[in-house]
Amino acid sequence: MRFLAGFWRLLVGIKDALVLIFMLLFFGALHAALTYNPNRPVGSGALLLDLNGTIVEQPAERGPFDSLTAGGAAVVREHRLRDVVRALDAARTDGDIKAVVLDLDRFLGGGEVALETVGDAIDRVKKAGKPVFAYATGYTDDSYLLAAHASEVWMSPMGGAAFAGPGGSRLYYKGLLDKLGVNAHVYRVGAFKSAVEPYIRKDQSPEARRANEALAAALWEGWQANVARARPKAKLAEAVANPAGNGNLSQAALGYGLVDKLGERAAFADRVAQVAGKDDKSGSFKTVRLEDWVAANPLRYDGGDIGIVTVAGTIEDGFSGPGSAGGDTIARAIRKAVAEGDVKALVVRIDSPGGSALASERIRSALLEAKAKGLPIVVSMGSVAASGGYWVATAGDRIFAEPTTITGSIGVFGVLPTFEESLAKIGITTDGVKTTPLSGQPDLFGGTTEAFDRLAQTGVEDIYGRFVALVAQSRNLPPARVNEIGQGRVWDGGSARQLGLVDAFGGLSDAVAEAARRAKIDNPELVYLEKQPSWWEQWASDWSRPDDDGEQDGTDMLSRLGAKQRALAWAAIADARTLATDASIQARCLECGAVLPARTPDASLGRWLLTLLAR
Repeated sequence: MRFLAGFWRLLVGIKDALVLIFMLLFFGALHAALTYNPNRPVGSGALLLDLNGTIVEQPAERGPFDSLTAGGAAVVREHRLRDVVRALDAARTDGDIKAVVLDLDRFLGGGEVALETVGDAIDRVKKAGKPVFAYATGYTDDSYLLAAHASEVWMSPMGGAAFAGPGGSRLYYKGLLDKLGVNAHVYRVGAFKSAVEPYIRKDQSPEARRANEALAAALWEGWQANVARARPKAKLAEAVANPAGNGNLSQAALGYGLVDKLGERAAFADRVAQVAGKDDKSGSFKTVRLEDWVAANPLRYDGGDIGIVTVAGTIEDGFSGPGSAGGDTIARAIRKAVAEGDVKALVVRIDSPGGSALASERIRSALLEAKAKGLPIVVSMGSVAASGGYWVATAGDRIFAEPTTITGSIGVFGVLPTFEESLAKIGITTDGVKTTPLSGQPDLFGGTTEAFDRLAQTGVEDIYGRFVALVAQSRNLPPARVNEIGQGRVWDGGSARQLGLVDAFGGLSDAVAEAARRAKIDNPELVYLEKQPSWWEQWASDWSRPDDDGEQDGTDMLSRLGAKQRALAWAAIADARTLATDASIQARCLECGAVLPARTPDASLGRWLLTLLAR
């Protein structure tokens, strides 16, 4: 009886705790709904771009329990690229905006094309006669690519600047799989489709090394050229060769011309206040926050005559929310817009390393249906438009990219793990009956048969043949030539243009202008064919931002470098789990993940890794 009484008290305690949590969530949501005001006044002063997080093409959808399900990891804030650019362009002519402030203390980066796009917008602000101020405790590659465009670059006296450039290590799982007794059955086409190499090798192949070195060199050259144009007085070669200088990191950055001033935040705020005015309430400078400006100037999600189709993140089968490209989600949005009849042209903005070949084809088919009804299709490539992303791009009448866009990766693969050797180590075997060579296949516990392996490889080769044919037809190239430049190889945008994979250099605005020209639209109105952010997401973004005084702890140079590598490690683990648990045929560029911004790690990734290691 004593045990039962204790057990009952435990159940009552759990019930009371759940009720308390529910009440807290209920009243928190009620407070959010009552206090959220999307039309709050914007004010005047300096446009503050507090880029605490990453810049992405399309932020992932945020839910009310994201902070709880992140497994203790910080939820990475994601700033929409087009919102940042829109706010900067508006600041040029807005009389209430006196200056622009880039707070880069906790900036975690973005794709190179995205950062170059923001840099160009910053240059337009300066050209309009308004100063741009940048501040950070320390600078690394991504943050400095933005800071270099500022009128004044400030840094903490305790900080430093170090530029690592593209490149780094990649995880290879062959040795671990051998120890676990896992057989990784790889079906692929393409000498350069290095996505599967971690499962069949302990290092990269010569072909993969050659392609990776060429790509890294092109990206590094683009980064250096952009910084040199934005800040000619910076002695980049010396800073890269000896970032420590004579032992004082901040003085070294100042001596190399990387920064203009060394000072704490208070001194920086005083300098900005000289231009933007002082806020008597906070004691800092007057600010117009990016979030407030975006809320007061929302994008259009209905009406309009040029539809913007965003393909961002991994291309997945079925339906998915923003931040990943659900094949059915995007195809349905395209068909709905075309059926309503308001849209006269489509611009497809791609920032994706690819994913499911089937989902990529669903999106392409929907675009072809629109084209068959007379709508021009223009493609704009972001930082990455590779593999399945390029599959989608083949539907375009014209393709725009930037020199540092990562594209190509025309190749297909599939990975299927089986565990017959793992089970044998603990005395478990399999047996059964078959009526055909494919009975029970793929058998994850007993292994695959030769007939199944032949079928799977034939399927991969068939889809690769379709991929080559699509590219050959859309780019007016001989199939043999497409096969030669395909083979899974990744290309930078400059090389892709020379090879005929893209038509011209340019960004989203160039693609919109081309679509308007083809559709004979004089003053195009854009409409985004995607889910509009909910009030909860907008409120959550406001709630998670720093206080109005702008004060927050900075991160030094070493912390920044370490954070980027941790993000790459989590991304590699996520890719490994995806391939180990998803047997679909993939048109995906895994190596492209190294240049994409960090995202909040899924809490289940850690548990999956620990389980794998325990086994």
